[in-house]
Amino acid sequence: MSTYVYGITHASHASQLKDVDGVGDPPRPVRVLHEGELAAIVSDAPEELRPKRRDLLAHQRVLDAAGQAGVILPIRFASVSPSDETVMTVLADRADHLLERLRALEGKAEYNLKANHNEEAALQLVVADNDEIRSLAEANRQAGGGSHEDKIRLGEMIAAALQAREAADAAMLQRELGPVAEAVSAAPSSTGWLANLSFLIDRDSAGQFLDAVDRLRRQHPHLELRVSGPLPPYSFVDDASEHAQGTAEAFGAEAEHHNV
Repeated sequence: MSTYVYGITHASHASQLKDVDGVGDPPRPVRVLHEGELAAIVSDAPEELRPKRRDLLAHQRVLDAAGQAGVILPIRFASVSPSDETVMTVLADRADHLLERLRALEGKAEYNLKANHNEEAALQLVVADNDEIRSLAEANRQAGGGSHEDKIRLGEMIAAALQAREAADAAMLQRELGPVAEAVSAAPSSTGWLANLSFLIDRDSAGQFLDAVDRLRRQHPHLELRVSGPLPPYSFVDDASEHAQGTAEAFGAEAEHHNV
């Protein structure tokens, strides 16, 4: 039977995890594998596993329950190892590194911020800030709409201005919120948001971070800001990509992490 891996924590913390169901239909009971100072939160792996909402939420619930006792290193959704023995071998082989990451993330949580423009408000903003766009728009209006070429030119100018504004707003969000965080991780720009930022926040500073987000909402009404958290520190499990990739491969990860 293959082993589904949810996360890694201190052996002393994992002992408090009881009566939690994991992924699968019916849900697989969660159990703990101990190896020295470390423990892996696991269950039997379902024969077929797809990124359905039910299982994504089950994965998150297990991590939330495990995190109540202390810091946990979350493993991405659908990470399946060939056996319990393989998981314990990974814990033993990477013990020093995993213990270092647990120490580094103690008392911290991840908050994810996604941002997009309110289209109408952002359009009004870029028109107000750009003399050339305003002049051409007014000339087209006085000409009864303007020529086909002028309409295309105006559309291209507006699109370029909105794109530049997206980049400026993304940089502003990271600049304004970064000082509140222990670390910041930016998702690739292809995610469909103008900014998709993860912040590692000391739990004692969470109120300060959320207050800063609210302040930015008031100051920049053209921005739509969505905050998720506190979350397990998905984006900060490892500070070196080669270690993160190696750990995932060692567990036999079969799918990328999905946000719930």
